[in-house]
Amino acid sequence: MTDHSRLDAVVFDLDGLIVNSEYVYDLADVELLRRRGKVYEPTLRERMMGRPTEESLRLMIEHHALDDTPAALEIERTALRDALLAAHIEPMPGLLDLLTALESAAIPTAIATSGKPTYVQFVLDQLGLQRRFRFALTAEDVARGKPHPDIYLLAAARLGLPPQRTMVLEDSANGCRAAVAAGTFTVAVPNRHTYGHAFDGVQFVADTLADPRIRQALGLA
Repeated sequence: MTDHSRLDAVVFDLDGLIVNSEYVYDLADVELLRRRGKVYEPTLRERMMGRPTEESLRLMIEHHALDDTPAALEIERTALRDALLAAHIEPMPGLLDLLTALESAAIPTAIATSGKPTYVQFVLDQLGLQRRFRFALTAEDVARGKPHPDIYLLAAARLGLPPQRTMVLEDSANGCRAAVAAGTFTVAVPNRHTYGHAFDGVQFVADTLADPRIRQALGLA
C-alpha cells in the first residue's frame, strides 16, 4: 500500500487548474472548427483535454477528417488562443490563497503541464506568477505525455522526493490518470468542463483549490 502519510511538495497542472484557459481553449477550438464548417462536440473536447498539443490536434483532425496538419492548426489556434487569453485570463478560484499558504509553510511547488514552454511562460507572465513555482515541466521534457506517468515521476525526481510524498492537483481525467499511475497523492479539482470526468484512483475530488481538505492533507489546517 502506498504511504502518503507525509506530503512535502505540491505539483500543479496548468490549464483549467491554475488558469481559466480551458474556457479560452474552448472558444479557440470552437472558432477553429467553425471556420471549417465543423462543430466542436463535447465528446471530442473530452478526448483532447489534458493531452499534449500535437496529440490533441491529431485527434481533432481524425475526428473531423480535416485536411490540415497539426502544425498548421497549431499556428492558427495559437493566434486565436493568445488573443483570447489576453482578454479573458484569470487565476482559478482559491489559487492565490493556496500558494500563499504553501509559501508560508515553505512547501515547494512546481508545474507539470502538457503545454509548451512558450505558452507556460506567457500564462505565468500574464498572471505574475513566474516566481511562485520552483520549476515548470512541459510536454517537451518527457517522451510520453499524459495520461502516461512520466511527467509526474520527473517532477518528483526534480523535487528530490519519492512520488508518494508529492501532492498533485489536476482538473482532468487524463491528468489524474498520469498522477495516479506515478504513485502520487492525487487530488482532482474539476472545472466546469471536467465535472463529468471519471477520477478513478484519486484521494478525493475537491470543489476548488480553496477546498479545506487540500490544506488538511498538507498539514496546513
